[in-house]
Amino acid sequence: MSEPARRRPATSDRLAAERLDQPLAKRRRWVTQRRMDPESFGAFAERFARFMGTARFLVWMTLFVIVWIAWNVLAPASLTFDPYAFIFLTLMLSLQASYAAPLILLAQNRQADRDRVQVEQDRARDEQGLADTEFLTREVAALRLAMREVATRDFVRSELRGLLEEMETRAEERGREQGRAERGRPGPADA
Repeated sequence: MSEPARRRPATSDRLAAERLDQPLAKRRRWVTQRRMDPESFGAFAERFARFMGTARFLVWMTLFVIVWIAWNVLAPASLTFDPYAFIFLTLMLSLQASYAAPLILLAQNRQADRDRVQVEQDRARDEQGLADTEFLTREVAALRLAMREVATRDFVRSELRGLLEEMETRAEERGREQGRAERGRPGPADA
């Protein structure tokens, strides 16, 4: 192969790297990176924080510390592994606390996010309920205004009663006039 032919790919790779519309060639890594799902890690953090907040955890941790101290104080010197200052125990408890604190904070952040979403949903539901209530209030007010212009059942009944009484009165007057006419007496209309 000639020298210019070997240089062309390097030049084209360099030009491709300078061009923003061309993707870069993937470089092979010696160590593969594991991608952790943030959702599953967050769920683990919540389970861990929930367990650490239980009485069971406190009892087991207390028993562990008591056994540790009792073993290192009461056991023969050849079997002890952490003398009186209990530096290894302190180191273990500090390590446990250093891992527990961020996990608890992560769990609290996830809970705060869920609470924020719940509050937003509640606010949207409340706004919709308020809008529905205002709409129904306007509709009831419009119906009341419309009902003032329309004859109600009570109004029609009172009008019919009035007409019925008027018809009964007229029928009675006619019956009296016919009775007088048959008797031959002049009635109040003849006088």
